[in-house]
Amino acid sequence: MNSIPSQCDLLVIGAGAGGLATAISARKQGLNVVVIEKDQVFGGTTAFSGGVLWIPGNRHGRKQAPDDSRDKAREYLRNETADFYDAEQSEAFLRKGPEMVDFFEDNTSVRFIPTLYPDYHPDVAGGVDIGRSILAAPFDIRELGDDMKRMRPPLKTITFIGMMFNSSNADLKHFFNATKSLTSFMYVAKRLAIHLKELLLYRRGTNVTSGNALAARLAKSALDLGIPIITGCAVKELLQHNGRVIGAAVQQGGQSREIRAERAVVLACGGFSHDVKRLAETYPHLKRGGEHFSPVPDSNTGDGARMVEQLGIKVDCVYKDAAAWMPVSLIPDGSNKPAVFPHLLDRYKPGVIGVTPAGSRFCNESNSYHDVGVDMIRSSHRDRDGDSSKGKDTFMWLICDQTTLKKYGLGFVKPAPLPIGKFLRNGYLKTGKTLDELARAIGASSATLVNTVAEYNAGAVQGKDLQFGRGTTTFNRYLADPENKPNPCVAPVAKGPFYAVKVYMGDLGTFDGIRTSTYGEVLSNDNTPMPGLYAVGNDRRSVMGGNYPGAGITLGPIMTFGYITGRHVAGIRDLDDLKGTTATTQANTTEEPRHGHAIG
Repeated sequence: MNSIPSQCDLLVIGAGAGGLATAISARKQGLNVVVIEKDQVFGGTTAFSGGVLWIPGNRHGRKQAPDDSRDKAREYLRNETADFYDAEQSEAFLRKGPEMVDFFEDNTSVRFIPTLYPDYHPDVAGGVDIGRSILAAPFDIRELGDDMKRMRPPLKTITFIGMMFNSSNADLKHFFNATKSLTSFMYVAKRLAIHLKELLLYRRGTNVTSGNALAARLAKSALDLGIPIITGCAVKELLQHNGRVIGAAVQQGGQSREIRAERAVVLACGGFSHDVKRLAETYPHLKRGGEHFSPVPDSNTGDGARMVEQLGIKVDCVYKDAAAWMPVSLIPDGSNKPAVFPHLLDRYKPGVIGVTPAGSRFCNESNSYHDVGVDMIRSSHRDRDGDSSKGKDTFMWLICDQTTLKKYGLGFVKPAPLPIGKFLRNGYLKTGKTLDELARAIGASSATLVNTVAEYNAGAVQGKDLQFGRGTTTFNRYLADPENKPNPCVAPVAKGPFYAVKVYMGDLGTFDGIRTSTYGEVLSNDNTPMPGLYAVGNDRRSVMGGNYPGAGITLGPIMTFGYITGRHVAGIRDLDDLKGTTATTQANTTEEPRHGHAIG
């Protein structure tokens, strides 16, 4: 058990990317920083994520897309965030994002590699086909030493016997082609051999990728700087004196303590993805009586927002889409709480289509998970009697034929030669020899489903999606199958038996939440900063305005604003020239923070 200090300069509550980036940035300016985490492991939602950051103008992207510019990125953000565009915070993000990347790569164990990700809407003015998304480099968590056991494992449902895949199309291509290419077979065999050795020696994979690598690299950097990460330590309440937040009352292992923070307390509690009450008041499909399942850590219960409200500050959710929507399926495992599987890849593959409960297509399945989620929530779900009113249920069925299932798998079902019998028996995978049989198995209208597939196939045989234009953007094609000609996203659904997986609405983290200044100061009801209190990560209202413009638009701003906040607590106010750009973020502190001493 970590010992709890009684005082520090900065207390950070939460050990995900937001909290750790803030802690490291403040520590490098000489502050005494303590990080506490209520889970027994550190890494937060970051450890479950793809580990991608959207940072226009980053040092890696400038080599890939030398013609990109801050002006183009600003135009794209303005178009994507629409009515929720915040000029001041957007400008701060665009200005400081590349600087943040340089800082972490030059001063810590954090390393990034370029990706080939296009923006999610590259056809929107200001969008680009490459250069803005970077990925955490793989990491050997044995470098954490004894703290390796406190590192949050990756999300189990997106690993293969515990082995992680890189969040890159190139890595995944080898696994899909392992039975067709000697090069891919050797690549996969080597990865499996290394992973099995790790399991024998450490009972977990030690060569981690994606968000697990980012979380581990940040934790290693913090620990190397002497920042304690105290796990299993929950906050009971914030402490105040003369209207200023001065620390927190915490509990660890049944023992209660107080930690006094001379400079500030930073909330980095991960948002409210599992705050049942707030979700019921915020998510439209839950308001209708539908269901929602989130794969993010169960500990993301809205603690940050609740602590702010206990201070008398309102936390209103104003975005039309309060979270990063993610279509998910539930994997029966014999427990009362099935495992949640996020549908990150299968929707892009040719021969997979999504239909409403009645059996109609309703969207471009190769759009981003958030966009498909938006369409799921907005779409009219017709019941079996043809009633066009919105039903309480928000779900879809992903449909494919035998050829597609064998080639790509579907949801948690893996491609051939891995068996599918288990999933047919436990009900995860529905099947029918004909579309009519499949419709009966999933409770859809037989006539509707048969007509939907026929309508889709009419274009698909020519590589076209005549209904929704699937495959017409670089992002649509990025995670599809380039070997499928002429359209990597489109193939007919033709050869029985046919299969279906039920897909619900889920999320990868919340967008809405605590209002802050550009520096991260929590804003009171009168729009002035609450002295001594900041918010970062998913606790802080996202600069993206409830939209999802590109791969990494959560972690990119999270680490950038964590960097800004950590430096501001240490007295660096290098964004004051942006003050007043927008009325929503005008906030002036009542006293000038004292400067710390830089650590090299």
